[in-house]
Amino acid sequence: MNRRGTGIFFILIASFLYCTKFLTAAIFGSGVMGWSYDLYHVMLDYVGNSLNVWSLLSLLVGLFYLVWAELDSLRNSKIKDQKKV
Repeated sequence: MNRRGTGIFFILIASFLYCTKFLTAAIFGSGVMGWSYDLYHVMLDYVGNSLNVWSLLSLLVGLFYLVWAELDSLRNSKIKDQKKV
């Protein structure tokens, strides 16, 4: 797998982890008779922040790989252009 593919994969993992937090809170509260804004936020607090941390870390790694691939591509194109001259 190339760097772009790896970067996209890490960004996909980040979005999955971010969505998982909200889905987990909704599943956790599925047996509740009534819903409210405050109740949902209590459920989100119960889930915790670890999914946010892992999703942010995965997003940063994905962005790093994408930037690395683009910089490498630009460097290779400049080297090819210099060889043509």
